[in-house]
Amino acid sequence: QVQLVESGGGLVQAGGSLRLSCAASETIFSFNVMGWYRQAPGKQRELVARIDRAGSTNYADSVKGRFTISRGSAKNTVYLQMDSLKPEDTAVYYCNAKGIIDHWGQGTQVTVSS
Repeated sequence: QVQLVESGGGLVQAGGSLRLSCAASETIFSFNVMGWYRQAPGKQRELVARIDRAGSTNYADSVKGRFTISRGSAKNTVYLQMDSLKPEDTAVYYCNAKGIIDHWGQGTQVTVSS
């Protein structure tokens, strides 16, 4: 059973930064794509950023230029560096690993105050 554990969420003022971490129970290169999603209250879960096995990245338009997804040197960690945070970035952030099936972490809360 694949386990994904997110950490790094918290409360930050608008304009601040946070770095989220996702630690996987196996090498992330076992999966085709690693991604970060978020879900705000009353809204659907949406893709924030993803990175494929080759290292290609994609971002939601709303976070381009502010967020950066990367892989750790330990090969079982994915990060999401979030800069210039806005109140509308407030959500629960989930790590996702896409293989034969989707795997999800439990989520970490990010709250951005104005």
